[in-house]
Amino acid sequence: MTIWKHELRQGRMNFLIWTAAIGALMAVCIALFPQMKRQAEDLTAGFASMGAFTAAFGMDRLNFGTLTGFYGVECGNILGLGGGLFAAMIGVNILSKEEQAHTAEFLLTHPIRRSRVLTEKLAVVLFQILTMNALIYLLAVLSIWTIGEIIPWKELNLIHLAFLAMQVELACICFGISAFLRRSSVGIGLGLAAISYFLNILGNLSENARFLKWLTPFGYTEAADIMTDLRLDTGMIALGMVFALLGVAAAYWKYTKKDIHA
Repeated sequence: MTIWKHELRQGRMNFLIWTAAIGALMAVCIALFPQMKRQAEDLTAGFASMGAFTAAFGMDRLNFGTLTGFYGVECGNILGLGGGLFAAMIGVNILSKEEQAHTAEFLLTHPIRRSRVLTEKLAVVLFQILTMNALIYLLAVLSIWTIGEIIPWKELNLIHLAFLAMQVELACICFGISAFLRRSSVGIGLGLAAISYFLNILGNLSENARFLKWLTPFGYTEAADIMTDLRLDTGMIALGMVFALLGVAAAYWKYTKKDIHA
C-alpha cells in the first residue's frame, strides 16, 4: 500500500482544490434558487426563445421554476464539466508522470510487479473520484436543506450516479492513454473531456447528430432525460463501462511490457 499512500499524499492538494471549487459553485447555485424561483416564468420564457441554445443544454424540457429543473441545468453543468475535467486530469497523469519526473527507474527497481503498480495507481484514481462525488453529494443535500426545499432524493441520486459513471469512464480511458505516454500531458486529458462535453451538445442540436451521444460519456448524464424519465440510460452506461474496461486493459497490456525510460 506504499504506492497508494504516496499517490494520495501527492495528489491531495489537487483533490482538495477541485472538490472545494466544484462544491462551492454548486452550493452558490443552490443558494440562488429561491431568487430564481420567483422569476421562473420570465426565465422559462426567455430560455424558450433561445432556439438551438436552449436545446443544446436540454433547457427546453426542464422547468427552471422547479428545483430539479434548476439543479439539472446549473449544478449539472458544474458537476459534469468540472468533475469530468478532474477525472480526465488525474487519469492521464497518474502513469506518465513517472517518466517525466525520472522517478520510474526508482519505483520499478523495487521488488514490486508492474501490475501491482498499475492496480494501486488505478485504485487511487477511483478512490479520489468516489470521495469527491460523495463530498459534493453531501454538500448538495445540505445546501438544499438549508434553503428550505424538499430534497428530491430519486432525481438527485440518479443524476449524481450518472455523473459518477461518466467520471469513472473518462478516468479509465485516460488511464489507458497514460500508459502510452512518456511525458505527463494533462492537456490530452482535459482536451478529451472538453471534446466529449461538446459532442454531447452537438448531439442535442440535431436528430442527425444524435448518434454522437453514444460516443461520449456525457450522453447519459443529460439532466433533461434523467429528470423527465426518472431513470438512467443503462444501454449508454453499459457501453461506457465497456470503454472504461478497454482503457484499463490497454493500460495493463502496454505498461507491463513497456520499455520505461529513466
